[in-house]
Amino acid sequence: MVCVSLTHARRRYLVRLASTMAVYVLFTYVTRWSFQNLHPTGLGVYLLAMLPALPMVGSLAIVGLYVIEEPDEFERSILIQSTLWGLGGALAVSTILGALEEFAQAPHRSAFYSYLFFWIFMAISGAIIRLRYR
Repeated sequence: MVCVSLTHARRRYLVRLASTMAVYVLFTYVTRWSFQNLHPTGLGVYLLAMLPALPMVGSLAIVGLYVIEEPDEFERSILIQSTLWGLGGALAVSTILGALEEFAQAPHRSAFYSYLFFWIFMAISGAIIRLRYR
């Protein structure tokens, strides 16, 4: 079992991230409901479609804030390494899926999933990095 101390910076990070993800769930629900029931048109379509992306972008800024606020260099290092692996993994999967779509006529997958790939790879790499230092 990996034990991670809860510094003030980590606590703020987790609260901010959880709050942002709650807003993401709410915005996604509101957007889906609005498209199914209100059938927006014109500029409203674009503004409403971007609504769930706002907390997603905010969550990336929250990672940056945590890097700035975390006083423990070791914890900062782990987060930075896992973020880089997360970005690399998301780019790799997105690139492979794009190549399959482009050249092998594979079904289209929305770029919206790149964000999910980022967090999956970041979580996996963070766990592996922590295990490496056990």
